[in-house]
Amino acid sequence: MTELAPEQLERFSVRPLSPATWDEFSELVERNNGIYGGCWCVGFHTEFERGRSDPRPLKQRLVREGRAHAALVLDEHGLAQGWCQYGSPDELTLKHLRAYREDPPPRADWRITCIFVDRRHRGQGIARIALGGALAQIAAAGGGLVEAISETTAGRQAQGRFLWSATVELLEEHGFGRVRQVGKHAWIVSRRVDPA
Repeated sequence: MTELAPEQLERFSVRPLSPATWDEFSELVERNNGIYGGCWCVGFHTEFERGRSDPRPLKQRLVREGRAHAALVLDEHGLAQGWCQYGSPDELTLKHLRAYREDPPPRADWRITCIFVDRRHRGQGIARIALGGALAQIAAAGGGLVEAISETTAGRQAQGRFLWSATVELLEEHGFGRVRQVGKHAWIVSRRVDPA
């Protein structure tokens, strides 16, 4: 796993997404044009209905009800600069779902579906901190099998709009292993997280 320099770690803290951190989360989303054109990071929620759901109120309701999870990365000023969304398979679906279902892996306890970093703060290790924070929160919640579907970037120039679930390489740095390919560059990856 790639380690961050101590001065990088000192600049950031991780807090769970909750009603207490909603304002920090929503400020980051609004600062970044709603994230991916107004998604508000609800596109993978099983309750989301494209063309019918209003993303912001849906996300806020799910957070209030404890059915939306993420590790928020806050800078030294208390501003959120990124996050890693995770949840149970009952809460979150996956991209490449048709290919996933053709030969499904063992049922996971958790899924990681979205990692986002403010465009002015990319390249500072925030995605790594967010992923580590999500894995720590999963461990605190009892651990279990964690899965994601992500894109490989080794040997190619990948467009950022396809990397909302990070990269296979970043997940591998955090102990994930490749399970099966489900798209041209997309892989199911998984790892077991021990309870804290």
